[in-house]
Amino acid sequence: MPTSVPPRDRPDQPWRSEGAPPPPAPKKKMPGGWGRLILTALVVYLITNLILSFFNDGDEPTVSYTEFSKQVTAGNVSKIYAKGDAIQGQLKNKAPVPSGDGSGDYTKFTTQRPTFADDDLWSQLTKQNVTVTAEPVVEHRSFLANLLISLAPMLLLVVLWLFIARRMSAGMGGGAGGMLGRKTPPQPVEMAGVKRTTFEDVAGIDEVEGELNDVVDFLKNPGAYHEMGARMPGGVLLAGPPGTGKTLLARAVAGEAGVPFFSASASEFIEMIVGVGASRVRELFAEARKVAPAIVFIDEIDTIGRARGGGSGMGGHDEREQTLNQILTEMDGFSGSEGVIVLAATNRPDVLDPALTRPGRFDRIVHVSPPDRGGREAILRIHTREIPLARDVDLQQVARTTPGMTGADLANLANEAALLAVKRQQNEVTQSDLSDALEKVQLGAERPLVMPYEERRRTAYHESGHALLGMVQPGADPVRKVTIVPRGRALGVTLSTPDADKYAYTEEYLRGRVIGALGGMAAEQLVFDVVTTGAENDLEQVTNIVRGMVGRWGMSERIGPLSALPGDAQQPYGLSAAPGTLDAIAVEMRRIVDECYDRACTLLRDNRDKLDALAEALLANETLEEEAAYRAAGIPRLSKAGADGTA
Repeated sequence: MPTSVPPRDRPDQPWRSEGAPPPPAPKKKMPGGWGRLILTALVVYLITNLILSFFNDGDEPTVSYTEFSKQVTAGNVSKIYAKGDAIQGQLKNKAPVPSGDGSGDYTKFTTQRPTFADDDLWSQLTKQNVTVTAEPVVEHRSFLANLLISLAPMLLLVVLWLFIARRMSAGMGGGAGGMLGRKTPPQPVEMAGVKRTTFEDVAGIDEVEGELNDVVDFLKNPGAYHEMGARMPGGVLLAGPPGTGKTLLARAVAGEAGVPFFSASASEFIEMIVGVGASRVRELFAEARKVAPAIVFIDEIDTIGRARGGGSGMGGHDEREQTLNQILTEMDGFSGSEGVIVLAATNRPDVLDPALTRPGRFDRIVHVSPPDRGGREAILRIHTREIPLARDVDLQQVARTTPGMTGADLANLANEAALLAVKRQQNEVTQSDLSDALEKVQLGAERPLVMPYEERRRTAYHESGHALLGMVQPGADPVRKVTIVPRGRALGVTLSTPDADKYAYTEEYLRGRVIGALGGMAAEQLVFDVVTTGAENDLEQVTNIVRGMVGRWGMSERIGPLSALPGDAQQPYGLSAAPGTLDAIAVEMRRIVDECYDRACTLLRDNRDKLDALAEALLANETLEEEAAYRAAGIPRLSKAGADGTA
């Protein structure tokens, strides 16, 4: 399976990269400068020593030698320590400090014996049983201890300094600091030893690979193009529905060419502060140029690439336009010698700014469409490479029953089948697992809903109406499965898919789709003479199909070959045409729906016995596969040639 894109190197870096060589580590600089920090540390050291010396001086008073002699004569000295003429000692009992200022009592003291003293100090000490020690009576801290104590406040200050500086630099890097460029250069992620995505990991879109092979060949052999005077497109825009593999294709191009790949989502460039997005765009393209040849990929470019308005913008709108302008500038500055190709992806190419798609920028648009049947089979084989499959698995059959599904849908289908196999405690994924997974993906998960018999009977006739009309109409999509088991929001489901992919639809086929969608409502009216809310989703499908037939595809004589309604669902419906045209469209839509509903009722009335038989089979079995459904209705399965002939 292809590896995922590595994470960002920094929280404020809006892109990811793979395959780029690691740059040399930048030298770390002390925030605020070393000079200021050393000066502050020296001041703290001096103040600390001054305070410590003040406290040390007050611990042991220096007394006169006369006071010391008096204490020895009085027998109040317990022990002394002498080093030269300096004497340290300790009294047996406290004595007042002889300074006369009443500053307190003392027990430990220091004194200095005069050189002219002629007293018999040793005999007096022996007479008074004074202990002469070999260690100082007053223990002074060593130089190292004094140094550590004096450095402790300085170290605390340094740690606090670094903590505050780091928090401030991190805050500025993600906000205004990023805008002003006060952050270290980003380091691309090294992908050594990790298998890159190539065209072997992409299937189902061979025609797109052919378009992108030009980019791969240019990145591999730029010299041949330069000698011929050829210039590669400034950018390649991948346009297509979601899930068709646009991002995977961009990564495959980089992996196939063996060049660094920088990817980012367009929305990640936008910030509330104006100018941040433009700064990030400049930084991204600068990094790509450093390791050229390289590929820059911008996903969902329509986020910032929408057509610009004529008025002056403020806030996020102005920021979006500045970011777009920066992208336009960066792409305009490219030349073939730089070896940097820009790829972008969008599912809304119609809303992009014309300046973005002009020659010299994104001057090549590659449409990535959902895969055909052969492509779906190849995609399924890729996504099941690491999934153990049973011998009964027929991926060709699965591909035939999944028209319109994209690569992402098929990957999800394979994963759902594997999850079902694990829940069923199997060692392999069987065809039944894939079939059940397809039902779950297309129809929704089963609901443990207990319905009364009358409700189940009405649901059975509703689904039988859909299925029967799909069976009796020539050219209709074959019925694959009919069930009255509640799934998702529906109380029952009828699944119909074509035998072959369809790329253009005739008016007859679309009318058949409308008749089939109205079959459930018509069956309920025919059998029970009621209309229920169960037809809500059916009516939504009918409305969308008929609106397109009348307002977009020219399938109405009254409206004529005119595209009167927008294809974009986000465009206001009422502003697309004149009020008279919209009224005429509504009348034509009503006429087509009424004709299709009458046709549905007529077909069901003429085949009432088949409708009853199909409904009874559904009540007995709840779910009918394709063969069982046709057999229950007593209708032979139409040939594939007949099914394909209408499209």
